[in-house]
Amino acid sequence: MTQKPLVSIIMAVKDTAPYLRACLNSVLAQTYDNWELIAVNDHSEDESPEILKDYAAKDPRIRVFNSDRPRLIPTLQTGYREAKGSLINRMDSDDKMPDYKLQVLVEEWLKHGKGSVIAGGTKHFVDEGSVGEGFIKYENWLNEVARTGNHYQEIYRECVIPSHCWLLHKEDLDAVGAFDPVVYPEDYDLCFRFYKAGLNVVGIDRTLHYWRDRSNRISRTWEEYEDNRYFDLKLRFFYELDRDRSRPLVLWGAGKNGKDMAKLLQAYDDDFHWVCDNRRKIGKDIYGVRLEHYKEVMSIEDPQIMIVVASPEGKKEIEHKLISWHKKPVSDYWFFT
Repeated sequence: MTQKPLVSIIMAVKDTAPYLRACLNSVLAQTYDNWELIAVNDHSEDESPEILKDYAAKDPRIRVFNSDRPRLIPTLQTGYREAKGSLINRMDSDDKMPDYKLQVLVEEWLKHGKGSVIAGGTKHFVDEGSVGEGFIKYENWLNEVARTGNHYQEIYRECVIPSHCWLLHKEDLDAVGAFDPVVYPEDYDLCFRFYKAGLNVVGIDRTLHYWRDRSNRISRTWEEYEDNRYFDLKLRFFYELDRDRSRPLVLWGAGKNGKDMAKLLQAYDDDFHWVCDNRRKIGKDIYGVRLEHYKEVMSIEDPQIMIVVASPEGKKEIEHKLISWHKKPVSDYWFFT
């Protein structure tokens, strides 16, 4: 590689002493050596600060700071202020990198340059037992998105780029607000800001991160992550970026997801058709909206369609129907679960 830009890896550290050495060792093992690790201690009460200090003494590329305010986003903000690199990456202090991670990310970024986000695949692991089924499904979906490059097509389903598996130029990250918004989940909010800015997401069909599954990870314990559908966040960006109020809106699905989404849509003061295939609900009024059979979609002129059906099989059937009706993803329909 003729060019070796400096990569600044921003890492928040909060009571991860049992895993931290393995994490740091995986960074030190990178085949791409022009990096700096900015490790920020978020008021840890275990031996994490001492571990960081020991590693920083051994390698000057590891720089250690203390967050001036608790919680994840303020800690990331503290670290980002110290970044010297032109390229930015994130790392979680309980995870591990394959030794080729930065090499692959940088080489791919150099092919595309500014205006591009490089995103790769991920693999969950546990120290004991087995990875939860939900995380395996999410991992498989993420890796398929990375393989196909359909990040923006899939963005309303779930977070399409994990916090630890992207690389982009600092100027591009600054342009989308970096870690400034105090919005959780911070990685999903950032994905939407990439989308809003029109950054080109380049997917890599390769595992670039080892993601530890443990019972006390914040996605399991913080209130902000309790409802992992994130409908509020999704709708905020949908109305900002994709909703065309000159076109009729269709909500497809009348289960819990559909009911919860219908309530939120009414708060946007937006009329919508509500369709499903449940014969017990068709023709009934829920929240003042009459449920219609999904075939009524064919009679609605140029609709925008939000699908909130939970069943994987149901989603596949709906997509096949929409394709047969010559509807296209992103321009005509979006999956929200």
